[in-house]
Order: sequence, then C-alpha cells, then structure tokens
Amino acid sequence: MKRIFWIVLDSAGIGEAPDADKFGDIGSNTWKSCYDSGKLHIPNMEKIGIYQIDGMEYAKSTENPTGSFARMQELSCGKDTTTGHWEMAGIVTPDPLPKFPNGFPKAFIEEFSKRTGRKILCNLPYSGTQVIHDYGREQEETGALIVYTSADSVCQIAAHEEIIPVEQLYEYCKIAREMLTGDLGVGRVIARPFIGTWPNYERTIRRHDFSLAPPRQTVLDALNAEGKDVIGVGKIYDIFEGQGVTETYPNQGNEKNMEKTIEIQKKEFDGLCYVNLVDGDMIYGHRRDIAGYAGALTRFDEQLGEFIANMRDDDMLMITADHGCDPGYTGTDHTREYVPCLIYGKEIKAGVNLHTRKGFADMAATIAEALGSIYRGDGESFWGEIRNKR
Repeated sequence: MKRIFWIVLDSAGIGEAPDADKFGDIGSNTWKSCYDSGKLHIPNMEKIGIYQIDGMEYAKSTENPTGSFARMQELSCGKDTTTGHWEMAGIVTPDPLPKFPNGFPKAFIEEFSKRTGRKILCNLPYSGTQVIHDYGREQEETGALIVYTSADSVCQIAAHEEIIPVEQLYEYCKIAREMLTGDLGVGRVIARPFIGTWPNYERTIRRHDFSLAPPRQTVLDALNAEGKDVIGVGKIYDIFEGQGVTETYPNQGNEKNMEKTIEIQKKEFDGLCYVNLVDGDMIYGHRRDIAGYAGALTRFDEQLGEFIANMRDDDMLMITADHGCDPGYTGTDHTREYVPCLIYGKEIKAGVNLHTRKGFADMAATIAEALGSIYRGDGESFWGEIRNKR
C-alpha cells in the first residue's frame, strides 16, 4: 500500500455508545436521524457497506458490499474533536479534558481582558449561533470579545469581522491558548468570527482551532519520522497543533475540501492524506438541522463517486467519524456514539465485517501496518483481516 486517504465525516455518529448514559446521550443516533428524514442518498457508501455495519440494520443493505466495514467504539472519556481525532491517531485519553459548565474562572477572565485590552462578554456555556444573537450587537458597539464555552472542553472567542479583523482575533486566541494550561487546559481555543447585522449574524468558515499539542506521538509522527507524506485537509493541522503534518490545506467547507482531496489524489505522494469534513457538525449538527445534515452527507457521497473512480491500485480509502452530533436529539451539543469505519481499495477484501472494534486507535495501527511503518501507539491493527492477499 502506497497511499491512504483517511476521511473524517466530523460528528457522523451511528448510534448511542454503551456508556451514552454517562454523557446524557441515551437514544442518540446521528446517522439514523438523517436516514429517517428521507433526504439521505448515499449510493457509494452503501456499495462499500455502510448499512452492513452492526447496529445499522434499519436500512436495506447491498447484498455484495465492495469494502470492509466496522463499528468503532471510543475508549477516551470525551465526545469532542480533540479526543476523537487523538484516539483515532493512536492516543487514548482516559481522563476527561477540563470543562467549565459555570464559565471560566474570574482570575482568567480578568487577566485575559488585561492582556487583550478588551472587555469580555458572556463567559457562559452557550450555543454558538445563539451567543452571537444575544451578545453580537453589544460586541459591535463596544469592541469587546465574546468568550463562551460548551459541554466540550473548549474556549470559544467570537467577534464581528468588521470590528475585530480575523487575524487580530487569532492573536487573541493565541493569548488565551498560552493561558489555558494545566487545570485550565481545554482541548481547543476556537476563533469564531461572524459577519452581518443583528439579528441576522452568520458565523464564517474562517474559524480557527488552537489545540493542545498531543501528549505523545501519533501515527502522523510515526509516518513523518520515516519520511512519508502526511497531508492534512481541513482542520487536521489545527487539531494536532501541526505535529506530524508535512503539508496542510485549511478548511474551506466540505465541498471545497473534497475538491482539494481529489486534486491531491491526482498528484504523486507516498503516505497519508488525512481529511476532516466539518460541515455536518459545525453547520447542521449543533443547529439540529436534520435536512441540512442529510444533504451534506448526500453531497459528500456524490463527490465520493468521483474520488473512487480516480483511485489507483495501491490506494486505500478509510471513511470514519470522531463523535456524534445528532441533529434530531435534544440540546445543541455533541452526542456520545459509535462511529463507522469503511475501508475500500483494490487491495482490500470485499464484505469483511469487523463488527465492533473497541478503540478508534485500531485505525491508526492499521494505517501504520498498511504503510509498512513502525508504530508504538494505542490500538490493534486489523490489516491482516482486510488485506486482499494475492
């Protein structure tokens, strides 16, 4: 195997995890909410075997799937981008990253205000769209920063692009990232620029994540150390604080990210192309827009058809997710769910059901073995079970 394309459908969970009760997510199922809407059309993923995965029997499945498939169970204590991606790349995080259900400590807010020279608004858990509705006008009038959090380990900082230029907002987020360490060490500080006029503000795609650096090596580092290419598309570079990534293309939305992936596919490289498609989560999941989420998956599947047609004999495709964000569930937060894993390529056996794999890190171990790399992270490879030995 020479090239692996690893595509993460951000938040596309496939049903409540065994410990969903601990996260308040019993009954959540992102994929089924989209399926039940009648607006989900994914013939390419169906051919690979999406509806052959354990727990997805509610849909009619193809009789002769062309790929291998599994249901992945997260071991890390979280349901967010950071823990999900870190685990799939080889780092299980048993202890939860810090969360702030009552807002950030007064000492932090005061010092952050002092360092930025700006007043701080909100400092509460909030929906990202609701917070700019409730505080956006005051932010425009005063030049303050809207600081808020969620059920995840995040510090989000919002400002109108015409009041605080995006690059300046990024600098403020870097200050917050430097401050939020130790007991305050949230997984991500997120810049949330918005545009428009009240009450019709809109968040833009120029969000930027400032993550904690992974605490130890991932499969990205292992591949990089051996001189292989590690190409990140979307927010991959941000999630890993650049560790192990050799080339990066920032998030431009699902459709353009897939266009970039297809462009990369036509070039020569040796290693991994790791892609994050965040629209399902960012635009539709948190806003509980079922039709929008189903439409995003449908559009991805259309572009997937072009991608598959361009695959080379020594290419492998792996499609997965990092957590759930059920658009049909209560609230606005992520949901603790299993995620899918579809594997396809000329060297991949057809119709292999890997059933439920305990640990997203099995994907990292498999990718390393498929690319012939030395790997010392978490997880157990299933390469031997899916490799089409000729």
